[in-house]
Amino acid sequence: MKGIMLQGTSSDVGKSLIAALFCRLLVQDGIKTVPFKSQNMSNNSYVTADGLEIGRAQGVQAEAARVEASVWMNPILLKPQNDRDAEVVLFGKRVDSFSGMAYRSDFYKTAKKAIETSLNTLEESFEAIVIEGAGSPVEMNLLDRELVNMTVAEMADVPVLLVSDIERGGVFASISGTLSLLPEKDRSRVKGIIINKFRGDKALFDDGVKWIEEHTGLPVVGVLPKLSHHGIEQEDSLGVKALKAGRGDPSKALKIAVINLPYISNFTDIEVLVDEEDVSLQWVRRPEELTAQPDLLIIPGTKSVIHSLKQLKQNGWQKALKQLHKDGVWIMGICGGFQLMGKELIDPHGVDSGIAHSRENAFNLIPTKTIFEQNKTVIRRIGVILPLEKQPVVRVSGYEIHLGKTLMDPSFSSRALIVFENGEKDGIWAPEHRVIGTYLHDIFREKEARNYLLNEIRVSKGLNSSMGEDPKEDVYDDLVEKLKPHLDWEKIREIMGLPL
Repeated sequence: MKGIMLQGTSSDVGKSLIAALFCRLLVQDGIKTVPFKSQNMSNNSYVTADGLEIGRAQGVQAEAARVEASVWMNPILLKPQNDRDAEVVLFGKRVDSFSGMAYRSDFYKTAKKAIETSLNTLEESFEAIVIEGAGSPVEMNLLDRELVNMTVAEMADVPVLLVSDIERGGVFASISGTLSLLPEKDRSRVKGIIINKFRGDKALFDDGVKWIEEHTGLPVVGVLPKLSHHGIEQEDSLGVKALKAGRGDPSKALKIAVINLPYISNFTDIEVLVDEEDVSLQWVRRPEELTAQPDLLIIPGTKSVIHSLKQLKQNGWQKALKQLHKDGVWIMGICGGFQLMGKELIDPHGVDSGIAHSRENAFNLIPTKTIFEQNKTVIRRIGVILPLEKQPVVRVSGYEIHLGKTLMDPSFSSRALIVFENGEKDGIWAPEHRVIGTYLHDIFREKEARNYLLNEIRVSKGLNSSMGEDPKEDVYDDLVEKLKPHLDWEKIREIMGLPL
């Protein structure tokens, strides 16, 4: 199978986005293409059609390649739970939690075999593979057992393009340093360089391109411009924007604040709100960071709910949430945030906290308690938002990924937010109490559902309703249109061994 691997001089250089770009370019060229990342460390997950869990970046890249996402595209997903431990998801299913040292010593052979199996499986069905690396290929303390960069390039026998982010500075040193630290057998696999996130007149960097090519002996096959609003989801929490100012008249803006949790998961739930015309969006860690009283405060998902609860309490949120809610602020919890809104968290097996029989009082904004179970719920969902009086039925779709089961006080049992196709109900929808809770990720993704929920808040705050913005017809074709002119695509195809 022909292919290419994108490796970076560091994390967050744009490999995920460029991999999606390459997937769509190859598909446009009529080549059946598949994305791949051997091991992803992210709390941003994607649920496959068969109810399995992979890194969200590979799900997005599968969309770009116009293929159904599968576990073979990302056999290993590591989901950080604290500074030492991560949940290991193998072929879409939770295995256990490991410390970094235990993972390297106890799981290495299993992980490598899983990567080999995945590559062999994909080769049976696809003509080309676009592989995304992780971090830097020259993390010298990890090279003896690395499973994400040159080891994978060798296993797949594909050439490598090195991606560097010019926006952060030091692009010449990062490229030269990375290449100089690579062992010769790995250095010889690097066939080209891509400069990413360039701002301004590209002609001003012509001398830079010349220097790189002369000093490395490698062609620069792309100088890609910085795209601020490409509409494609970010891979991990490095993509969380610290502050997004609303557009239009600030006095009419719907002010939304989002608590930036320490182990935030699936923050892409919030990304879609960035482009709402009248929305002012702010990420905060502590109550005192709020620049104004919000109309809506969102508590997003988190991989470690009890740990997040304890930190939120330390940061003063217990008192602040009660006061904000008393002052008329709407509170919404998504997945782990929904669990945090309840009365109590119970962890009999230690699957969330790491300590069996843990119990913690939560924020008591809604009459629920959550019990963490050993079996994880991973499922795609389609349903409707349960209408208020004389309101239309609104379709909603998304996915669930969680360990806990939330039990509702019978007095609130009729206040569910969503009913799914199979008749199951989810969440809480109580406008008179200004609370919304749900396990459904991507709840804002569809325009009608987003308008329905946000307009309820807008009207309650004396703001005008909004029709929202229609999404671009195809963000990946739009990406190609914007970035292909800045690539030497013929040279890249030649490096991949594909006929011109």
